[in-house]
Amino acid sequence: MANHDLILGKNHAIDMDHDQQLVHAHNHSLDLRQTHEHDLGLGQGHEQELGLGHSHEHDELALEQNHDHEASNEHLYEQDNDLHMEHKPNHESHEFSSQNNELSIVEQNELALSSNQEFDENLELDIDHNDEMGIEAVDDMGVQEPDYVLSHVVQARSLVVNPSHEIHVGQEFPDVKSCRRALRNTAIALHFEMQTIKSDKTRFTAKCASEGCPWRVHAAKLPGVPTFTIRTLHEVHTCNGIGHLGHQQASVQWVANSVEQRLRENPNCKPKEILEEIHRVHGITLSYKQAWRGKERVMAVMRGSFEEGYRLLPQYCEQVKRTNPGSIASVYGNPTDDCFQRLFISFQASIYGFLNACRPLLGLDRTYLKSKYLGTLLLATGFDGDGALFPLAFGVVDEENDENWMWFLSELHNLLEVNTENMPRLTILSDRHKGIVDGVEANFPTAFHGFCMRHLSENFRKEFNNTMLVNLLWEAAQSLTIIEFEAKVLEIEELSQDAAYWIRKIPPRLWATAYFEGTRFGHLTANIVESLNSWLLEASGLPIIQMMECIRRQLMTWFNERREISMQWTSILVPTAESHVAEAIERARSYQVLRANEAEFEVITHEGSNFVDIRNRCCLCRGWQLYGLPCAHAVAALISCRQNVHRFTESCFTVATYRKTYSQTIHPIPDKSLWKEFSEGDSDASKSVEVYINPPKSLRPPGRPRKKRVRAEDRGRVKRVVHCSRCNQTGHFRTTCAAPL
Repeated sequence: MANHDLILGKNHAIDMDHDQQLVHAHNHSLDLRQTHEHDLGLGQGHEQELGLGHSHEHDELALEQNHDHEASNEHLYEQDNDLHMEHKPNHESHEFSSQNNELSIVEQNELALSSNQEFDENLELDIDHNDEMGIEAVDDMGVQEPDYVLSHVVQARSLVVNPSHEIHVGQEFPDVKSCRRALRNTAIALHFEMQTIKSDKTRFTAKCASEGCPWRVHAAKLPGVPTFTIRTLHEVHTCNGIGHLGHQQASVQWVANSVEQRLRENPNCKPKEILEEIHRVHGITLSYKQAWRGKERVMAVMRGSFEEGYRLLPQYCEQVKRTNPGSIASVYGNPTDDCFQRLFISFQASIYGFLNACRPLLGLDRTYLKSKYLGTLLLATGFDGDGALFPLAFGVVDEENDENWMWFLSELHNLLEVNTENMPRLTILSDRHKGIVDGVEANFPTAFHGFCMRHLSENFRKEFNNTMLVNLLWEAAQSLTIIEFEAKVLEIEELSQDAAYWIRKIPPRLWATAYFEGTRFGHLTANIVESLNSWLLEASGLPIIQMMECIRRQLMTWFNERREISMQWTSILVPTAESHVAEAIERARSYQVLRANEAEFEVITHEGSNFVDIRNRCCLCRGWQLYGLPCAHAVAALISCRQNVHRFTESCFTVATYRKTYSQTIHPIPDKSLWKEFSEGDSDASKSVEVYINPPKSLRPPGRPRKKRVRAEDRGRVKRVVHCSRCNQTGHFRTTCAAPL
């Protein structure tokens, strides 16, 4: 073993103190080792131990002795060099044993390679070096082994390696991670996989993963300096490279490093696009999960951690109130452990627009978050005069339950009560969650509460799984009169008595238009989350502050865009209302109008007659009352007495009111790095900074979360009706038929 140490010492002396070309030249490496073996009298058996077939125990022990004795054996380096010069003629007679001995040193010196990334450069350097040094050395020795030629051809088919990826003996790296990263990139670029032999804080050794291939590399930390240096490198490959599409060294971290710059320029880059780019640039095919995890790792660095988001929530709320005066932003933690429980945010621009210009209609909905700590986002949304969603308030809670819905509706009540005297009675739409029902009754006792038909129809579908019954349910809900409603329920009862019984158990005043006492303006569904699905799903997977900032930016953009678009309108009513009135005027031309007095009219159509009272703005068909716009019967009556139809519409449908809806601005919030500067001198803000919120205790299960929301029934799409061949009924197949024979 002492002889082996001498060999290692001699090689190192040549690498570091002599000439770099002596180390790179395969011929000289063979000369050096074989001469030293001859002088020391190493036998064939010992050569085999030091060659390709030697055990890892010998490798590690020899490497450790080499590393420990480097500093004290400098005089041996010089003796070895002299010894090499004296015995060089004996080189050819010991070619095989010297090559094996070199491989043992290489194997010891390859410990830094297997777990990091820059393998491409190393291998390309191997190609160039083999061309210039290795193959010529073999020719000079008179040895023409076909394996070397084959290796040269195989590596020549590889991609052209960027010079920044090349490695060579004597190359230095700041630390072992940088060394492993360089070697990993080299392996990927030249399409071979490497296997780590040993890796720790002071040395790294790796070899080619293909059995029998002599490629080896060793790097070690020099005494007294922090850098890592490649000490030994056998650059020749005798393998054919990898024969599969993937790559062992293409880890998630490598993917992250490869696409980091692209994601910084375009954070919306899809995992599929990442896969395509990696295949184009590196010629390897990875799984979708690897690309997704690599992107998530980069995004975590760019947007901050989830834990930091909760910790900074008090400061964020202060910035919301500072930059948007009049806004509401409150965060609550569990008093026992300061874990996050609730967050409520409503911007002043939204509050002003809803109270002064929107329809008195409010929808409640929720969506489950896909972030690391899960949670639920609660939403309260109004509707502007043109029918678009107008988000009013947002709440984030640790979980959806009765207590959290009661809290959210209480905060909503506090937000609205300052100006309720200027508003008509609210109409609230939601699903049938018990927490919402109790919360509305406790906080909005005078409001009209209606159930969202999207949720109701989905529950009905799960119960009966019959498309025809679901369509009839929707038709019953849309019926304007009680007679029409009852006719649709009878049709349902003829198909399924159980379905009719299920429907009658739910009071129709809570969901049917004919019985509903409030004004829904034609909205049967809250439909909030589904309408916001395009951007809300992306936000739902972000840290909590990033999510709220994504929502704020979207609202800010909407307010500005809708404000600018409305300035181009020249009509009295918003486009949707103008279209509705124009259609009613066209239909009213064929109606006959009989006047009873200055306010009451009878309008006769081919379907029958209707009574219209323009003073109370009502029609027997109930269309005027329910939609807030004159129906065709009312339009015919108004035209007959030369009244301006536009004057008899609800004020929320006018362009002037619409502009008022978006007249306020949602202002930007500075980056978190500037919050401390803005908070200085503000005593209230400084107090809130001292409060820290810990993440909630709920954690997302491992794996990629589902991004697509299960959408509600698309009633406008024609669906295929299935028939059972056993009972000849619709809505199911023979395999699921439960009808008696």
